[in-house]
Amino acid sequence: MVSAPASDHGYLPDTVQTAVKLLIVGHFAVGKTTFVNTLSEIRPLSTEEVMTEAGALVDDLTGVQNKTTTTVAMDFGRLTLSDHLVMYLFGAPGQQRFAQLWKDMSRGALGALVLADTRRLEQSFDVMGRLEEQGLPYAVAVNTFDNAPAHPESKLRDALDLLPETPLVSCDARDPKTSTQALITLVEYLQTRIPQERI
Repeated sequence: MVSAPASDHGYLPDTVQTAVKLLIVGHFAVGKTTFVNTLSEIRPLSTEEVMTEAGALVDDLTGVQNKTTTTVAMDFGRLTLSDHLVMYLFGAPGQQRFAQLWKDMSRGALGALVLADTRRLEQSFDVMGRLEEQGLPYAVAVNTFDNAPAHPESKLRDALDLLPETPLVSCDARDPKTSTQALITLVEYLQTRIPQERI
C-alpha cells in the first residue's frame, strides 16, 4: 500500500474513480490522531483541543497523565493509492459522549481499524461493541507505547475476546511503516468480506 504522489496543492488527480472510507477508532488517548497524522498525504484535519479541568473529571487519564489535548470532533486524512483509488481516514473520538457523532461518521465506511493499548485493554470493549452493533468489520492494531507491557498474540486475542478471523497486529502510530502495515491488514481482511466492486 504505497500512496501515489499527490499534486503540489493536495488536489486529487482527475483519474480517481473510487473513494474508500475507513474509520480509525479506539478508546480515549490510544493514538488515533497520531495514526492519521502519520499516514495522511495531505495536511490532516485535526480537532485537537486543550483539555479542560472539566474534561479531566470525565475522561479517564489513568496511564496517560501527561495528555494535554483531546479530539473534540474528528481527525481526517487521505491516502491516494493509485491513479484511480483514494482512501479517506476518519479518526473518531473514543469517549462515550461522542457516540452519536461516531455513529454518524461510520455511515458509508467499509470497515474500521481499532487501536488498542495493552495498559487499558478493557477500554477497547465499548469500541468493538459499537462496531459490532453497526455490523462494521474491523481489525485490531495494538499501538506499542514505550512504557506498555508486551504480551503474546494468543493472550491478547483471549483478553480482547476476538473471533478467530479478526486480524490482530501491532503498530507504532508514529511509524509510517508499521501503521501502513496495519492498514494493509485491515484492507486485506475487508477484501475477504466485501464484494470486490466496492473496493
